[in-house]
Amino acid sequence: MIATSARLLRLLAVLSSRPSWTNAELAERLDVTERTVRRDIARLREAGYGIDSEGGPYGGYRLGPGKRMAPPTLDDEEALAVFAALREAPGDDPAAMSALLKLRHLLPARVIEQLDAVDRSSVDIMQVERRRVAVPLLFEVATACHRGERLTLTYCDARGTETRRQVDPHRLVRSPNRWYLVAFDVAKHEWRTFRADRIVAAQTTGVIVELNDPPDAADMVTKMLVSDYPYYAIARVAVPLARARHIVPTHLGSCQADGPDTTLVTIGGVTPDSLAAALFRLPTPLRLVASDAVCEAVRRRVAQFIEAVQCADGDYSRARQGDGGNEARDGTIA
Repeated sequence: MIATSARLLRLLAVLSSRPSWTNAELAERLDVTERTVRRDIARLREAGYGIDSEGGPYGGYRLGPGKRMAPPTLDDEEALAVFAALREAPGDDPAAMSALLKLRHLLPARVIEQLDAVDRSSVDIMQVERRRVAVPLLFEVATACHRGERLTLTYCDARGTETRRQVDPHRLVRSPNRWYLVAFDVAKHEWRTFRADRIVAAQTTGVIVELNDPPDAADMVTKMLVSDYPYYAIARVAVPLARARHIVPTHLGSCQADGPDTTLVTIGGVTPDSLAAALFRLPTPLRLVASDAVCEAVRRRVAQFIEAVQCADGDYSRARQGDGGNEARDGTIA
Protein backbone atom coordinates (compact mmCIF):
# COMPACT_ATOMS: atom_id res chain seq x y z
CA MET A 1 0.00 0.00 0.00
CA ILE A 2 2.83 2.38 0.87
CA ALA A 3 4.57 1.64 -2.44
CA THR A 4 1.31 2.26 -4.35
CA SER A 5 0.73 5.62 -2.59
CA ALA A 6 4.28 6.72 -3.30
CA ARG A 7 3.86 5.76 -6.97
CA LEU A 8 0.60 7.73 -7.20
CA LEU A 9 2.26 10.83 -5.75
CA ARG A 10 5.12 10.45 -8.18
CA LEU A 11 2.66 10.06 -11.05
CA LEU A 12 0.96 13.31 -10.01
CA ALA A 13 4.30 15.09 -9.86
CA VAL A 14 5.23 13.82 -13.34
CA LEU A 15 1.86 14.84 -14.80
CA SER A 16 2.23 18.37 -13.40
CA SER A 17 5.72 18.82 -14.88
CA ARG A 18 4.48 19.36 -18.45
CA PRO A 19 1.14 19.80 -20.30
CA SER A 20 0.70 16.25 -21.64
CA TRP A 21 2.11 12.71 -21.40
CA THR A 22 1.39 9.59 -23.43
CA ASN A 23 0.73 6.31 -21.68
CA ALA A 24 4.01 4.89 -22.96
CA GLU A 25 5.99 7.91 -21.74
CA LEU A 26 4.49 7.65 -18.26
CA ALA A 27 5.19 3.91 -18.13
CA GLU A 28 8.82 4.46 -19.08
CA ARG A 29 9.25 7.36 -16.67
CA LEU A 30 7.75 5.45 -13.73
CA ASP A 31 9.31 2.11 -14.73
CA VAL A 32 5.94 0.30 -14.73
CA THR A 33 3.69 -1.25 -17.37
CA GLU A 34 1.19 0.75 -19.40
CA ARG A 35 -1.59 -1.28 -17.74
CA THR A 36 -0.34 -0.09 -14.32
CA VAL A 37 -0.41 3.52 -15.54
CA ARG A 38 -4.05 3.15 -16.66
CA ARG A 39 -4.96 1.58 -13.32
CA ASP A 40 -3.20 4.37 -11.36
CA ILE A 41 -4.90 7.05 -13.46
CA ALA A 42 -8.26 5.47 -12.57
CA ARG A 43 -7.34 5.52 -8.85
CA LEU A 44 -6.43 9.19 -9.00
CA ARG A 45 -9.69 10.04 -10.74
CA GLU A 46 -11.63 8.17 -8.04
CA ALA A 47 -9.73 10.25 -5.46
CA GLY A 48 -10.97 13.44 -7.12
CA TYR A 49 -8.02 14.51 -9.25
CA GLY A 50 -9.03 15.93 -12.61
CA ILE A 51 -7.04 14.03 -15.23
CA ASP A 52 -8.17 14.48 -18.83
CA SER A 53 -7.57 11.97 -21.63
CA GLU A 54 -6.64 13.00 -25.16
CA GLY A 55 -7.50 10.59 -27.99
CA GLY A 56 -5.59 9.85 -31.17
CA PRO A 57 -2.14 8.43 -31.88
CA TYR A 58 -0.47 11.36 -30.11
CA GLY A 59 -2.97 11.59 -27.28
CA GLY A 60 -2.31 10.97 -23.62
CA TYR A 61 -3.08 12.35 -20.17
CA ARG A 62 -2.99 15.82 -18.65
CA LEU A 63 -4.09 17.47 -15.41
CA GLY A 64 -7.26 19.42 -16.10
CA PRO A 65 -7.36 23.15 -15.24
CA GLY A 66 -9.45 24.25 -12.30
CA LYS A 67 -9.71 20.75 -10.84
CA ARG A 68 -8.16 19.19 -7.79
CA MET A 69 -4.41 19.23 -8.26
CA ALA A 70 -1.53 17.35 -6.76
CA PRO A 71 -0.04 18.37 -3.44
CA PRO A 72 3.09 20.42 -4.00
CA THR A 73 6.42 18.63 -4.01
CA LEU A 74 9.14 21.04 -2.91
CA ASP A 75 12.87 20.59 -2.74
CA ASP A 76 14.81 21.90 0.28
CA GLU A 77 15.46 25.38 -1.13
CA GLU A 78 11.85 25.79 -2.30
CA ALA A 79 10.51 24.73 1.11
CA LEU A 80 12.79 27.20 2.88
CA ALA A 81 11.71 29.98 0.51
CA VAL A 82 8.00 29.31 1.12
CA PHE A 83 8.56 29.10 4.87
CA ALA A 84 10.47 32.40 4.88
CA ALA A 85 7.71 34.12 2.89
CA LEU A 86 5.05 32.92 5.31
CA ARG A 87 7.15 34.14 8.23
CA GLU A 88 6.95 37.67 6.78
CA ALA A 89 3.16 37.71 7.26
CA PRO A 90 1.80 39.57 10.33
CA GLY A 91 2.12 37.46 13.45
CA ASP A 92 -1.64 37.38 14.07
CA ASP A 93 -2.54 36.14 10.58
CA PRO A 94 -4.31 32.80 11.24
CA ALA A 95 -4.03 31.65 7.61
CA ALA A 96 -0.26 32.17 7.57
CA MET A 97 0.15 30.48 10.97
CA SER A 98 -1.93 27.49 9.87
CA ALA A 99 0.08 27.15 6.66
CA LEU A 100 3.34 27.34 8.61
CA LEU A 101 2.29 24.56 10.95
CA LYS A 102 1.15 22.32 8.06
CA LEU A 103 4.31 22.96 6.07
CA ARG A 104 6.56 22.25 9.06
CA HIS A 105 4.73 18.97 9.67
CA LEU A 106 5.46 17.86 6.09
CA LEU A 107 9.11 18.89 5.95
CA PRO A 108 11.95 16.37 6.32
CA ALA A 109 14.10 16.53 9.46
CA ARG A 110 17.10 18.10 7.67
CA VAL A 111 14.99 21.09 6.54
CA ILE A 112 13.42 21.53 9.99
CA GLU A 113 16.94 21.60 11.43
CA GLN A 114 17.85 24.43 9.04
CA LEU A 115 14.71 26.38 10.01
CA ASP A 116 15.48 25.95 13.72
CA ALA A 117 19.01 27.23 13.06
CA VAL A 118 17.56 30.38 11.47
CA ASP A 119 15.25 30.93 14.46
CA ARG A 120 18.09 30.51 16.96
CA SER A 121 20.49 32.74 15.05
CA SER A 122 18.24 35.68 14.10
CA VAL A 123 16.81 38.70 15.95
CA ASP A 124 13.78 40.66 14.71
CA ILE A 125 14.03 44.43 15.18
CA MET A 126 11.05 45.34 12.98
CA GLN A 127 8.94 47.79 14.98
CA VAL A 128 6.55 48.94 12.27
CA GLU A 129 2.95 48.65 13.42
CA ARG A 130 0.66 47.66 10.57
CA ARG A 131 -3.04 46.95 10.46
CA ARG A 132 -3.59 43.52 8.96
CA VAL A 133 -5.71 43.05 5.84
CA ALA A 134 -8.01 40.03 6.07
CA VAL A 135 -7.01 37.55 3.38
CA PRO A 136 -10.65 36.76 2.33
CA LEU A 137 -11.33 40.47 1.87
CA LEU A 138 -8.18 40.87 -0.22
CA PHE A 139 -9.27 37.97 -2.44
CA GLU A 140 -12.78 39.46 -2.74
CA VAL A 141 -11.41 42.79 -3.92
CA ALA A 142 -8.89 41.15 -6.26
CA THR A 143 -11.64 39.03 -7.83
CA ALA A 144 -13.79 42.12 -8.38
CA CYS A 145 -10.85 43.84 -10.08
CA HIS A 146 -10.41 40.84 -12.35
CA ARG A 147 -14.11 40.62 -13.23
CA GLY A 148 -14.67 44.37 -13.53
CA GLU A 149 -17.48 44.17 -10.96
CA ARG A 150 -18.65 47.20 -8.98
CA LEU A 151 -18.13 47.05 -5.22
CA THR A 152 -19.82 48.61 -2.22
CA LEU A 153 -17.10 49.44 0.30
CA THR A 154 -17.50 50.15 3.97
CA TYR A 155 -14.46 52.36 4.46
CA CYS A 156 -12.92 53.85 7.61
CA ASP A 157 -11.00 57.09 7.01
CA ALA A 158 -8.04 58.46 9.00
CA ARG A 159 -10.41 60.07 11.54
CA GLY A 160 -12.18 56.77 12.20
CA THR A 161 -15.37 57.73 10.34
CA GLU A 162 -17.03 54.92 8.40
CA THR A 163 -18.68 55.63 5.04
CA ARG A 164 -20.16 53.51 2.27
CA ARG A 165 -18.67 53.96 -1.19
CA GLN A 166 -19.71 52.66 -4.58
CA VAL A 167 -16.49 52.02 -6.49
CA ASP A 168 -15.40 50.44 -9.75
CA PRO A 169 -12.19 48.56 -8.82
CA HIS A 170 -9.17 48.72 -11.11
CA ARG A 171 -6.03 47.34 -9.42
CA LEU A 172 -4.57 46.34 -6.06
CA VAL A 173 -1.15 47.88 -5.43
CA ARG A 174 1.28 46.66 -2.78
CA SER A 175 3.71 49.13 -1.26
CA PRO A 176 6.49 48.15 1.18
CA ASN A 177 4.13 48.75 4.12
CA ARG A 178 0.56 48.08 2.97
CA TRP A 179 -1.95 47.31 0.19
CA TYR A 180 -3.91 49.96 -1.72
CA LEU A 181 -6.97 49.70 -3.97
CA VAL A 182 -7.12 52.00 -6.97
CA ALA A 183 -10.77 52.44 -7.97
CA PHE A 184 -13.19 54.88 -9.58
CA ASP A 185 -15.42 56.51 -6.95
CA VAL A 186 -18.88 56.53 -8.55
CA ALA A 187 -20.39 59.28 -6.37
CA LYS A 188 -17.38 61.63 -6.56
CA HIS A 189 -16.75 60.75 -10.21
CA GLU A 190 -12.98 60.53 -9.80
CA TRP A 191 -10.17 58.01 -9.42
CA ARG A 192 -9.19 57.41 -5.81
CA THR A 193 -6.79 55.29 -3.75
CA PHE A 194 -8.09 53.36 -0.74
CA ARG A 195 -5.94 51.76 1.95
CA ALA A 196 -6.90 48.10 2.01
CA ASP A 197 -6.44 47.86 5.78
CA ARG A 198 -9.14 50.53 6.19
CA ILE A 199 -11.70 48.61 4.14
CA VAL A 200 -14.08 47.19 6.75
CA ALA A 201 -16.17 45.24 4.23
CA ALA A 202 -16.47 44.82 0.46
CA GLN A 203 -19.70 43.61 -1.14
CA THR A 204 -20.08 42.73 -4.80
CA THR A 205 -23.06 44.27 -6.59
CA GLY A 206 -23.32 42.06 -9.66
CA VAL A 207 -22.91 45.14 -11.87
CA ILE A 208 -20.19 44.65 -14.51
CA VAL A 209 -18.60 47.92 -15.59
CA GLU A 210 -16.17 48.95 -18.30
CA LEU A 211 -13.44 51.31 -17.12
CA ASN A 212 -12.74 54.27 -19.39
CA ASP A 213 -9.07 55.26 -19.64
CA PRO A 214 -7.95 53.82 -16.27
CA PRO A 215 -4.79 55.32 -14.75
CA ASP A 216 -1.45 53.64 -14.12
CA ALA A 217 -2.29 52.23 -10.68
CA ALA A 218 1.29 51.88 -9.44
CA ASP A 219 2.18 55.42 -10.55
CA MET A 220 -0.96 56.82 -8.91
CA VAL A 221 -0.17 55.17 -5.56
CA THR A 222 3.48 56.26 -5.76
CA LYS A 223 2.51 59.92 -6.34
CA MET A 224 -0.03 59.71 -3.52
CA LEU A 225 2.58 58.37 -1.11
CA VAL A 226 5.06 61.12 -2.02
CA SER A 227 2.43 63.86 -1.73
CA ASP A 228 1.60 62.70 1.80
CA TYR A 229 5.06 63.76 3.01
CA PRO A 230 5.35 67.28 4.47
CA TYR A 231 8.69 67.86 2.68
CA TYR A 232 9.81 66.95 -0.80
CA ALA A 233 12.59 67.66 -3.24
CA ILE A 234 13.09 67.27 -6.98
CA ALA A 235 16.42 65.88 -8.11
CA ARG A 236 17.70 65.54 -11.67
CA VAL A 237 19.81 62.39 -11.93
CA ALA A 238 21.96 61.42 -14.89
CA VAL A 239 20.54 57.91 -15.31
CA PRO A 240 17.79 56.53 -17.59
CA LEU A 241 14.25 56.15 -16.28
CA ALA A 242 14.50 52.36 -15.87
CA ARG A 243 17.66 52.67 -13.75
CA ALA A 244 16.15 55.49 -11.65
CA ARG A 245 13.11 53.37 -10.85
CA HIS A 246 15.47 50.63 -9.68
CA ILE A 247 17.39 52.83 -7.23
CA VAL A 248 14.53 54.99 -5.89
CA PRO A 249 12.17 53.20 -3.43
CA THR A 250 8.58 53.53 -4.66
CA HIS A 251 7.31 54.56 -1.21
CA LEU A 252 9.76 57.49 -1.13
CA GLY A 253 9.73 58.86 -4.63
CA SER A 254 8.41 58.93 -8.17
CA CYS A 255 10.37 59.11 -11.42
CA GLN A 256 9.73 60.95 -14.67
CA ALA A 257 11.85 60.75 -17.80
CA ASP A 258 13.71 63.97 -18.68
CA GLY A 259 15.33 62.74 -21.86
CA PRO A 260 16.85 59.38 -22.79
CA ASP A 261 19.60 59.47 -20.14
CA THR A 262 18.20 61.80 -17.46
CA THR A 263 15.36 61.40 -14.94
CA LEU A 264 13.52 63.79 -12.64
CA VAL A 265 13.04 62.17 -9.23
CA THR A 266 10.56 63.53 -6.68
CA ILE A 267 11.37 62.29 -3.16
CA GLY A 268 9.41 62.90 0.04
CA GLY A 269 10.43 62.96 3.69
CA VAL A 270 8.94 63.40 7.15
CA THR A 271 11.61 65.96 8.14
CA PRO A 272 14.23 67.95 6.19
CA ASP A 273 16.96 65.78 7.78
CA SER A 274 15.31 62.49 6.80
CA LEU A 275 14.84 63.80 3.26
CA ALA A 276 18.50 64.83 3.09
CA ALA A 277 19.49 61.36 4.28
CA ALA A 278 17.37 59.77 1.52
CA LEU A 279 19.02 61.97 -1.10
CA PHE A 280 22.49 60.98 0.13
CA ARG A 281 21.59 57.30 -0.23
CA LEU A 282 20.99 57.66 -3.98
CA PRO A 283 24.01 56.03 -5.68
CA THR A 284 24.31 58.70 -8.37
CA PRO A 285 25.23 62.41 -8.69
CA LEU A 286 22.25 64.77 -8.77
CA ARG A 287 21.15 68.39 -9.14
CA LEU A 288 18.66 69.43 -6.46
CA VAL A 289 15.60 71.69 -6.42
CA ALA A 290 14.11 71.92 -2.93
CA SER A 291 12.84 74.26 -0.21
CA ASP A 292 15.25 76.31 1.89
CA ALA A 293 14.79 73.97 4.87
CA VAL A 294 15.73 70.91 2.82
CA CYS A 295 18.68 72.65 1.16
CA GLU A 296 19.96 73.71 4.56
CA ALA A 297 19.66 70.13 5.84
CA VAL A 298 21.67 68.91 2.83
CA ARG A 299 24.40 71.56 3.41
CA ARG A 300 24.55 70.63 7.10
CA ARG A 301 24.95 66.95 6.26
CA VAL A 302 27.70 67.75 3.73
CA ALA A 303 29.54 69.80 6.36
CA GLN A 304 29.26 66.94 8.85
CA PHE A 305 30.73 64.50 6.34
CA ILE A 306 33.64 66.84 5.55
CA GLU A 307 34.36 67.38 9.25
CA ALA A 308 34.21 63.62 9.92
CA VAL A 309 36.65 62.92 7.09
CA GLN A 310 39.11 65.55 8.40
CA CYS A 311 38.90 64.18 11.96
CA ALA A 312 39.42 60.63 10.74
CA ASP A 313 42.49 61.68 8.75
CA GLY A 314 44.04 63.34 11.83
CA ASP A 315 43.26 60.36 14.07
CA TYR A 316 44.76 58.00 11.51
CA SER A 317 47.99 60.06 11.29
CA ARG A 318 48.39 60.09 15.09
CA ALA A 319 47.74 56.36 15.23
CA ARG A 320 50.52 55.74 12.71
CA GLN A 321 52.96 57.93 14.66
CA GLY A 322 52.15 56.17 17.93
CA ASP A 323 52.69 52.78 16.34
CA GLY A 324 56.03 53.61 14.83
CA GLY A 325 54.54 54.37 11.44
CA ASN A 326 52.98 50.95 11.07
CA GLU A 327 49.31 50.32 10.26
CA ALA A 328 47.00 49.80 13.21
CA ARG A 329 47.00 46.08 13.91
CA ASP A 330 43.22 45.68 14.11
CA GLY A 331 42.51 47.89 11.10
CA THR A 332 40.27 50.24 13.10
CA ILE A 333 40.31 53.97 13.81
CA ALA A 334 40.29 55.04 17.48
